[in-house]
Amino acid sequence: MTGPALKPARLPSADILRTGAVGLRARRARVLLSALGIAIGIATMVAVVGLSTSSRADLMSQLARLGTNLLTAEAGKDALGQDVKLPKHVVAMVERIGPVQQATATAQVDARIRRSDVVPEEQPAGVTAQAARPDLLTTLNARMAKGRWLDSANERLPVTVLGAVAAERLSITEPGEKIMMNDRYVVVVGILSSIELVPNLDRVALVGFPAAEKYLGFDGHPTTVFERSPDASVEGVRAVLARTVMPGNEGSVKVSRPSDALAAKTAADKGLTGLMLGLGAVALLVGGVGVANTMVISVLERRQEIGLRRALGATKGAIRLQFLTESLLLSALGGVAGAVLGAAATFAFAKAQGWQVVVPLWSIGGGLGATLAIGVLAGLYPAIRASRLHPTVALHAT
Repeated sequence: MTGPALKPARLPSADILRTGAVGLRARRARVLLSALGIAIGIATMVAVVGLSTSSRADLMSQLARLGTNLLTAEAGKDALGQDVKLPKHVVAMVERIGPVQQATATAQVDARIRRSDVVPEEQPAGVTAQAARPDLLTTLNARMAKGRWLDSANERLPVTVLGAVAAERLSITEPGEKIMMNDRYVVVVGILSSIELVPNLDRVALVGFPAAEKYLGFDGHPTTVFERSPDASVEGVRAVLARTVMPGNEGSVKVSRPSDALAAKTAADKGLTGLMLGLGAVALLVGGVGVANTMVISVLERRQEIGLRRALGATKGAIRLQFLTESLLLSALGGVAGAVLGAAATFAFAKAQGWQVVVPLWSIGGGLGATLAIGVLAGLYPAIRASRLHPTVALHAT
């Protein structure tokens, strides 16, 4: 009589996980170093995606607040290379364009600006003067940090409003102080907050058009026109703005949209993000090599264990599954740690920058998926090698 046919021993899934975890606990230092490589790669990738997304979210918030419908027209040079002057009534000309909702202007003013008369004239403060209209503040969506803006009551008086950087360079902290424009003292009535769309205005001292003509020898010709129109009409207004402000000589006028500079920042961020993701992928690859190395050494060190398990009935498939599980657990350990570190780094940096914190779930999910793929690839060869060890040879290995 023949007995019942023997069947290969099979381990339940829980036992396979437990066996894989025991293998990792036996070599904690080596496992920690191998997992660190995976963690660095995943942390880099999650942080790069998170910071890039947070930066773009902050930029979009800025654009939504500032508006993308601001156009500027600046006087340039004519065909002979001579500076051109915009008409004195250029704002009224621009306002006649149908879709235009708001229009204003500024003008360069030839004035030496010093903190006081004891400062030599040959030591400028790095601040320029410009004439401005009372409606500049609302057209640019700008805000006052301190004091008041130019209005119909003070635009004819020797008073000025300083940009944020100009106030810092002149050491002005409060309205009411005085500075020198040419040989005349003028009173600072206000300090602007930084103007994101037109940052060059942060470094100027602004006076009213009438005051500039009366006290600073200004000829009354604007040099820059600002206008706002509905988003749907921006391109149409852009097409006719130059010939509106300088009929017959539109080639001497430069028309631009300040928000384009902010949009260009997004493109630059995308390029940097691609570079950093590439570095993260390299770090992840190095981590995968570390995992593979750890698993190969583990097979060499545990040949007797493998032989004993094979002698007790473990199949080649069970041995492969055991070492593949170890590799997956090792990679998953590094992946989870990396995802947590990456998210924490994104949160800390974004908060420090005052950004909205955004960590896309797909970046974490993708990172963990990549670690599992690394675990399979790194553990496949060692697992196959372990399963091919003959029990007799493995038990006699030293």
